[in-house]
Amino acid sequence: MADAPLTKAQIEQVITIVTPLQNAANVQWLLYCGALVLFMQAGFAMLCAGSIRAKNAQNILLKNLMDACVGALCFWSFGYAFAYGERADLKAGNWFIGNDNFFLSNGFEGKDSYAFWFFQFTFAATAATIVSGAVAERCQMAAYAGYSAFLTAFVYPVVVHWVWSSRGWLSAFKSNPILNVGVVDFAGCGVVHMVGGAAAGIGAYVLGPRRGRFGPGGKKIQGHSTPLVVLGTFILWIGWYGFNPGSTLMLADLPATGIPFVAEKTAVTTTLAAASGGLTNLFVHHYLSGFYDVGEMCNGVLAGLVSITAGCSVVEVWAAVVIGFVGAFAYTAGSLLLEKLEIDDAVNATPVHYFCGVWGLIATALFARGENMRNAYGVGSRAGLFYTGQGEMLACNVLAIVIITAWVGLMMFPFFTALKSAGLFRVSDEVEEAGLDDSKHGGSAYEMKEKDVEAPQKISGKVKE
Repeated sequence: MADAPLTKAQIEQVITIVTPLQNAANVQWLLYCGALVLFMQAGFAMLCAGSIRAKNAQNILLKNLMDACVGALCFWSFGYAFAYGERADLKAGNWFIGNDNFFLSNGFEGKDSYAFWFFQFTFAATAATIVSGAVAERCQMAAYAGYSAFLTAFVYPVVVHWVWSSRGWLSAFKSNPILNVGVVDFAGCGVVHMVGGAAAGIGAYVLGPRRGRFGPGGKKIQGHSTPLVVLGTFILWIGWYGFNPGSTLMLADLPATGIPFVAEKTAVTTTLAAASGGLTNLFVHHYLSGFYDVGEMCNGVLAGLVSITAGCSVVEVWAAVVIGFVGAFAYTAGSLLLEKLEIDDAVNATPVHYFCGVWGLIATALFARGENMRNAYGVGSRAGLFYTGQGEMLACNVLAIVIITAWVGLMMFPFFTALKSAGLFRVSDEVEEAGLDDSKHGGSAYEMKEKDVEAPQKISGKVKE
């Protein structure tokens, strides 16, 4: 005898039991992925410290700590409100900027979750810390704190609102997105990496190169610790599994919509793009220099990770390999261009994040598959140029590239120029020559005193260690 179908009352009872479990699982997912993204701050700290000279290691570490602390306070007070705040009395919303829930007040708990705020804060901190390496070894601490506050409180949140808020004018989540598709940027090629990368390039340009980098007798300035660079790269790679899969914003979905499948496939595309980018860049730079450069392989891994960030949920796994491969060339082209223009980006943050962010948005509009769009965005009728022959998605993403670049340029160039004009941006030549650690932080990050080292003892003609 066949089982009788569930009654309406029984279905409601099941929903009552399952819904709190689903909510708890999704909160845990956001907290876990957000913690991975926050751990990327450690990766940036190690990568940047290893990429510069030892005499400035403490300074760059402090700036990475400052990004997390300043970013948290600024995103709590203003950033989140500008990104996602929506006044209930404005039915149409604001297409340009959010306008509610400053300091997480005015009914925040009834509209959004603290887990969501935490996850979004980690992205804001990531965008800010991209700049730290580009202006390393010659930027004043107060200027850097001011930049970090401005970016996380206003510049970055506005772009978030445009692309990820359901009210933003570029958003693919609107009920009527532009060209019926909107900007497809799943985890932030444009929103996070282009914003941070463009700010890095502008800051490095306005600040000027380090002493001895360009001009007569100028040469490349080597970092002091390859092990730190590799450690930082691996930490960042791990953190990207919070960045990309975590951008599903949930894991338990009822009724089932395929979100867990999106998350697991995203982890695979992220992995393959990183691997492809790393290997490609290793051999490209071996061709250019004749050496197998560990640092360049690390940058290739990061180039692949940035390049896949926009399309990680909507491209096929084979396409991720292609995207990472091309990402290595986008990074190399950006690096060579900055050197040609004599813009001294100490850790090549601009080529990695801006140039590969641009490529990532273009690649998404080329390789996005309709079935993957259905799973990730709920719209299966839209796909990339190579699947449909239609250019609407490409047009939207190119528009985002232009608008984001213009926005960051209009905000950050006057900001950095004003700091420079006021004498607040760059340290003196004497401080730069001596090193910021001795000048500003009380000594080297690696200083060891004689009393800390036990001298060998000589016993019966032999040395006892």
